[in-house]
Parts: sequence; structure tokens; C-alpha cells
Amino acid sequence: MKEIVVSMQHISKDFSGVKVLKDVSLNIYKGSVMALVGENGAGKSTLMKILTGVYLKTQGEIFLDNESVNFPDTRASQSKGIAIIHQELNLVKDLSIGENIFLGREPVSSGRIMWNKLHEDAGYWLGKLGLKEDPRELVKNISVGKQQLVEIAKALSIDAKVIIMDEPTGALTPAETDKLFDVIKDLKESGKSIVYISHRLHEIFEICDDVTVLRDGELIGEKSIESLDEDKIIEMMVGRKLSEQYPRIESEPGEEILKVENLSNQFVKEVSFSLKRGETLGVAGLMGSERTELMRSIYGIYPAKGSVYLNGEKVKINSPLDSLRYGIAYVTEDRKANGIITGMNVRENITLSSLELFKGPLGFISKGKEEISSKEYIEKMSIKTSGTKQQLRFLSGGNQQKVSIAKSLMTNPKILILDEPTRGVDVGAKKEIYDLINKFKSEGMSIIMVSSDIPEVLGISDRIMVMHEGRVSGFLNRDEATQESIMTLAVGKDVI
Repeated sequence: MKEIVVSMQHISKDFSGVKVLKDVSLNIYKGSVMALVGENGAGKSTLMKILTGVYLKTQGEIFLDNESVNFPDTRASQSKGIAIIHQELNLVKDLSIGENIFLGREPVSSGRIMWNKLHEDAGYWLGKLGLKEDPRELVKNISVGKQQLVEIAKALSIDAKVIIMDEPTGALTPAETDKLFDVIKDLKESGKSIVYISHRLHEIFEICDDVTVLRDGELIGEKSIESLDEDKIIEMMVGRKLSEQYPRIESEPGEEILKVENLSNQFVKEVSFSLKRGETLGVAGLMGSERTELMRSIYGIYPAKGSVYLNGEKVKINSPLDSLRYGIAYVTEDRKANGIITGMNVRENITLSSLELFKGPLGFISKGKEEISSKEYIEKMSIKTSGTKQQLRFLSGGNQQKVSIAKSLMTNPKILILDEPTRGVDVGAKKEIYDLINKFKSEGMSIIMVSSDIPEVLGISDRIMVMHEGRVSGFLNRDEATQESIMTLAVGKDVI
């Protein structure tokens, strides 16, 4: 019989009168990897934040090693051997890697930090994850994927008995993911307990022993991985069967709306491509292929040489404001850093890029008009919120992503650039986003979708552009594209 390390019994949580967890119970077993799954807003992260002292529970009881415990803050939970790797990065970008790993737990002697020991110990945990970076390197100078590994190293360094991983592979390359899985297997063998939160169901079947499913803040069930398949998990998560995972619609793209010629800067080299009206162009490539940097260059964030044509006319885009004026909108891959402001409410975020539309005769913003428009987009995007005035930080990651997309849509773009639009989004919300992409396409909008999820690129795109080390390595029509052909181009080889 499995040994229970943590037992959460009848947990409920209210936010401003809104019940987000309703009488949820779950067990975490010693030396086991438990998948915690559910749609965005199901309550997964909230439940784990209660376990780690980020939130106080409204009702219920927590037992650790059969003793009743209460964690008023994160330090209290860490002291009992519970660590969490959050979906959103929580690193201090202007501190070094080593300083971030041991922040608040620095080795001290005679009142002074032992820097050599700190860097030596940090190097040990980085090595465990296959990272060769100098622990003295500033976090802001390394990639998002490597920053995620630093978060993992930080949790490992606590030597916790329970480690919660919230979407840990969202920004990792396949090689980095494989390394993480090796670490998880080692932790399991050493008797550690892992709670693994992920929307990538194939990962769950690779590393997890049990699956606990939440839906709308309630426990749906706990089952062994052997008794499940992907379809059963999805049905438990959404309460219905998803007959088609990638509901792409056929369309006849129109005339060329965007043409990029020989775009070059410190990130990309001589990139050329075109985009037609009503077309979805998928952009694939491995980490380091500079896909995001290309999108940010086109959008005017990074200066670049080369030519950009809209409807056959050459234009000069020097800033995001120029892009918005030309009808180009960009939904960033890092919504927390660049897409939304979590301290503002839903209405303020949705209208943030379109305030000119709501100015009155004297230049003041009409809150009434903002309210009407934001409500329309909340309904159109199926955003789960208590209202327009709810602060964005209280929304799930998937609903925050929908707000980020709604903010761009309110600018009424002709071209919509979506950079990793479904990262950290559950299967139900993914389908809603795919349906929206289809709707935009059918209305004549042109879409560029950057994605690390190859099945997603294959499922939604009309045409695929693959990048490798800042260059376009090839184009694939939908009919000829396969996972193998995309990966071949992504590593810089020619498709035979």
C-alpha cells in the first residue's frame, strides 16, 4: 500500500465571494509522481498555492506525515520540505543565477555571505539539469528556457520531500525536457514526491504514476495512469468528449497582404516570406531559432534592415505604434512580462492598446464605452471572470492569455501575430483559441502563429515556415508537412 506524505482534506477557497475550490481532497504519495490536471480555472494552481502557503484556505485541513499543519506563508511550507516551481517565472532578473537559487537561504559565516560556497553549490544543481552557465551570470542574460531550469534548480536545492512542478516544460527544448524527466525519475527513486501539473498529456503518460483531475474547482477523480488514456483524461477534464483536437477549417487565401524581404539584424539574417489574406502561417523551429525575435523585429520592437510591404506598398515600421497604425497586432509569448498588467483589472487590460477609441471630446476616457466593449470581448472570448473590474492576477493563466489576445483584437488588426498562443493553456481553452483563429481567418484576417508544439502547427496552419539559427530553413505546404519534415528543417537540414 502506498505511503501518504500529504493529505489535503475538504479544501475550499473563496476570492471576494467567488468560490474557486469546493470541498477538494487529494493525496500525495511517497516516491510517486502525481499528475494534477484540469482546464484553466479548474483550481489546480490555487490548490497548490494553499499547500505552499501562498494562499490561506477558507475551509479544510492539511496533513503532512499524518500531522495536521497550517502554512501561513511560503517560508513555513519550505521549512517542512515543500517546494513549488511556478508556471510564471519568479526570478529576480538583475541578480545572478546563484543568487536566485539561494535567495533568502544564502550560506553565511560570521554574518557574511560565503560567495564561493554559494556559487559552488549553485553549480552543482545546475549540473544536475545539464546547464553549463556560470552561476555568476545575470538571469536576464539567459534564455527563458534556461530561466525555467534555474527555477527548477532552486526547488531542488531546498532538498524538499514534496516538489510541485507547475507547467515546468512550457519553455524547454526537447533535450532540456528529457533532462528534466531524468531528474524527476532520480527524485522518485530517492523517495521524493512530485506533483506534476501539465496540459501536455503525453508527458503525463511518460513520467506519472497517478492522475488527479479537477474541474470547476471540484475533484472529479484520482486514478492510476494504467487505467487511463488521453481521451479519458480529456473527458474527465472538460466533462465532454473532444472529437477533434485541431479543428482547422479549409479556406482559400486571398491576395498577398504582407511581404518581408531580406530582414536582418543581430537576431535574424536575410529573412524573406509572404502572407496572404485569410491565411494562417505557422512558424516552427527549436529554441534559439529566433522565431520570437523575428516577430518582434517585424512589429518594430527591434530595429532591422530590409523591406516590409503591406498590400504591395513599402512601409517603414520603427515602433509597435507604427505596427498598430498599419493594422498589425502582436500577442507576446511572455504575457506576464509584456502582454498584460496583472495589477490592473480585466477592462483596463482589454482596452489598453485602444484607448484612442474611448476618448471623449475633451480627451477624457469614457469608462462607460470601455465597459461595453470589454464586456463584448469577455463574452466573445469566453473569459472566465467575475466581471470587468476583477483584477487580472486573480484569473487563471489561460484566461489571462485570452485577455492578452482580446487586447490585440480590440485594435481591429488586419494581421495578427500569435507567439505561443496556447502555452500553459488547457485542452478545452486550446480548442476555444483554435476556434477563434478559424473565425478570424474566415473573416479575412491574416495570422502568423509561432508555436513550439509541432502537432499544433500541423493541425492549424495553412502553410508552415521553419526557422533555424535566425534564418528561414524552408517552407512546407500543409499537405506535405509532417513532424519529421519540420524537425529536419528545424535542425538545419534539407528535406529529402
